[in-house]
Amino acid sequence: MKKTMFALAVASALTAHAAMAEDMVFTSWGGTTQDAQAANWAQPFTEKTGTGVMQDGPTDYGKIKAMVEAGAVTWDVVDAEFDWALQAGKQGLLEPLDFTVIDKAKLDPRFVSDYAVGSFYYSFVLGWNPANFSDAQPATLADLFDTTKFPGKRTFYKWSAPGVIEAALLADGVAPDALYPLDLDRAFAKLDTIKSDIIWWEGGAQSQQLLASGEAPIGFFWNGRLAALQADGMPVGISWDQNITAADALVVPKGTAHKDAAMKFIAEATSAEGQAAFAAATGYAPVNLGSADLMDPAVRATLPDAQTAVQVNADMAYWAEHRDEIGNRWYAWQAQ
Repeated sequence: MKKTMFALAVASALTAHAAMAEDMVFTSWGGTTQDAQAANWAQPFTEKTGTGVMQDGPTDYGKIKAMVEAGAVTWDVVDAEFDWALQAGKQGLLEPLDFTVIDKAKLDPRFVSDYAVGSFYYSFVLGWNPANFSDAQPATLADLFDTTKFPGKRTFYKWSAPGVIEAALLADGVAPDALYPLDLDRAFAKLDTIKSDIIWWEGGAQSQQLLASGEAPIGFFWNGRLAALQADGMPVGISWDQNITAADALVVPKGTAHKDAAMKFIAEATSAEGQAAFAAATGYAPVNLGSADLMDPAVRATLPDAQTAVQVNADMAYWAEHRDEIGNRWYAWQAQ
């Protein structure tokens, strides 16, 4: 009897261990965005499939490369910047996506490639603290670069990525359809005019703090972070004029042991329901073309996909091809 009970206990432990071993890992950027991904993607996925989803982060491109090269991949699905994903796919760091599982026909074609599909898309927008501007209020990217009319520190995203370079060129009068190839000399010349007044934000929470405190009363922000401040009751000025779109992507590092689960997770995350719920929670736009029909019209009106008439699409393919070149120039300029 004792032997039987012991055998059952061992079998139960082994079964539990096997179940745990089947858990997959989702890696993202942390904060409120990853909280929303966990609640609206991971939890429904686990309820439907029984596969647990462990959360990790933040996303680290060097770590992904090291994992793949060492054959020791522990991240199964990663939220990454779309231009990096395009580059990494070409470099052999990612698994091709299985479009028999992921229905790409229902996804925004701007954010679909062999190795990545959109996680969500967002806009960089002009934002300001109205308390700091009692007279005229900013309205355009040119105003963001006008320290005479709108004095004070400005805040911009610190890292090399689509957005700030384009904003500088647009503020300098470049037409949206003439942005690419990027004129880096002209962009940095424009940025030089306000360089001493720039405070760099490294992550979304920091950008919110800089604006709310008035330390940087005007800047260029992820739209979802401004929406979150508004939801908390803070008056925030937002201009969607020439909002610049960029996207995050869902990718699968090459060599994952849970490739099948990873593909199914991405299918759930990019479903109409998953994307609609995430968009409502964050203020970022869904990549599933069917999500809009599931959303409150009042919420939809606040998202980037309602601002297409004044929208400028960052060229992800261009950035993927020139990512290293632009990054080297960007960080050298910051250090000067």
